[in-house]
Amino acid sequence: MAKLKQSNSVCVHLLLLFLCASSCVPISARVAPLLRSYEKSIFGSNFHTVYDTSKYGLLQLSNGLARTPQMGWNSWNFFACNINEEVIRETADALVSSGLADLGYVYVNIDDCWSFATRNLKGELVPDPKTFPSGIKALADYVHKKGLKLGIYSDAGAFTCQVRPGSLFHEVDDANTFASWGVDYLKYDNCFNLGIPPKKRYPPMRDALNASGRTIFYSLCEWGVDDPALWAGKVGNSWRTTDDINDSWPSMTTIADLNDKWAAYAGPGGWNDPDMLEVGNGGMSYQEYRAHFSIWALMKAPLLIGCDVRNMTAETFEILSNKEVIAINQDPLGVQGRKVQVAGIDGCRQVWAGPLSENRLAVALWNRCSKVATITAAWNALGLESETHVSIKDLWQHKVIAGDAISSFSAQVDAHDCQLYIFTPLTVSLSEE
Repeated sequence: MAKLKQSNSVCVHLLLLFLCASSCVPISARVAPLLRSYEKSIFGSNFHTVYDTSKYGLLQLSNGLARTPQMGWNSWNFFACNINEEVIRETADALVSSGLADLGYVYVNIDDCWSFATRNLKGELVPDPKTFPSGIKALADYVHKKGLKLGIYSDAGAFTCQVRPGSLFHEVDDANTFASWGVDYLKYDNCFNLGIPPKKRYPPMRDALNASGRTIFYSLCEWGVDDPALWAGKVGNSWRTTDDINDSWPSMTTIADLNDKWAAYAGPGGWNDPDMLEVGNGGMSYQEYRAHFSIWALMKAPLLIGCDVRNMTAETFEILSNKEVIAINQDPLGVQGRKVQVAGIDGCRQVWAGPLSENRLAVALWNRCSKVATITAAWNALGLESETHVSIKDLWQHKVIAGDAISSFSAQVDAHDCQLYIFTPLTVSLSEE
């Protein structure tokens, strides 16, 4: 969202010392907790280095949510402040009628501008009577009857980014209000924060939500300030690692790189959040949107649609509804994929990869160059033993393209496009592919 930022300062080194001292088990003793079952005859000695998950589990919040990354829709990227209850109802209808809800897109999240400009005489948040005349509870009831979940927005500051009442110092009252309305998800922003560090402002809402009597997904939107991957797993179910995305190739690629830095800290219960999807909003090409969706899925990012699902093009729907790509994102192993190999000018020929359940790998060949390029994924870069034989399935063509590959794999990839594959070692059954 558009926002006004305040500079904050924090001593990260002191935080790290505290974590090391207070943890029951030394960090050095945690060896890839998500990957212990992997077959050593298939994967190389560098496997746990390539796919480091040793930071996962240090501070995970345990509210039973976010065992896989959240999926749904958010109003901001397309509608900004031009929202009302009719748009939300029609969006819920479209998610169901299009089949997207059945694929896992179940959160219908209202972003900023839903509330009135001031609190009521009791000090409570109230919806804008012009745009949400029926109230949020009625809207939640409507969404729930569709088999969906309702999300709402507030801010860990005096005001929201669009200068509606914030929840700073009102956490208990607002959490109880959200719970009474039947809200299932809270996106909590970072504007007008009075210069208070996020590590102090975000836990009170966690505690208030936990005490509200309703289980509510807690999404921290603090723009990556003070490196939330280091501490937010104890606080929320997902945490923004970057500034806001916009609907452009430079923004999307930059954000992917920034989010990649924190791959070792994510996993079931708490996810790195590189911001919402821009697929379908018109600022990128079909190939760029396909790359966007592929990399977000591979990174185990939240898949929150940001376009108008009531009026999707066939191409947009094709991207968002790819079951095999979604399955990578929702794989129960929950290991964030990451950049494992680069080549070319400015590293524009890239290989991203991540482990999946059943000893499989998701592998993306991402061409960030300005012209078509051949990209090669070397087994060593993927953490595979050099003699491992794999079958390779293309998830955009929906077919096996190599029945027995060994040592490396190469493919020609169009400019700004991304090919996404599942590598299945031939010792593993292909029945589910």
